[in-house]
Amino acid sequence: MTEKDDFALQDFLPFLLNRAAEESSLAFQSYYKNRYGMLRNEWRVLFHLGTYGTMTAKEIGQRAKIHKTKISRAVAKLTERRFITRNRDTADRRSEHLKLTPAGEAAYRDLRGQAASYDKQLAARFSPEEEQTLRRMLRQLAGIEE
Repeated sequence: MTEKDDFALQDFLPFLLNRAAEESSLAFQSYYKNRYGMLRNEWRVLFHLGTYGTMTAKEIGQRAKIHKTKISRAVAKLTERRFITRNRDTADRRSEHLKLTPAGEAAYRDLRGQAASYDKQLAARFSPEEEQTLRRMLRQLAGIEE
């Protein structure tokens, strides 16, 4: 006789968070993919450089929680498209400083505007209080300081 499994996957927080992230990112993904041919990690690297300025791949990896091999591929693609430049660190030759080019800055500004619009669209599903609570709780779960 088998025991009844009372684990509700549809209520498991990691499952719910993953589904919400996937569902909410699909529409925005189609924009950056169709317009710029970017994959998710390329978009994330571009946005980190647009938001924080010059960074190393290691710094992006730490902030974005992206594995170094995925960052390396994204950096190669963004460099190929002339969206970023790579300059060797004079103190540590293993490290490169990554920076947006004018074309990268233009793509970032375009995508930033699109992201802001999409964010408003998603937030409109909630009352202002629910939205504020949701953002606060997600930052707390993600370990992002306010």
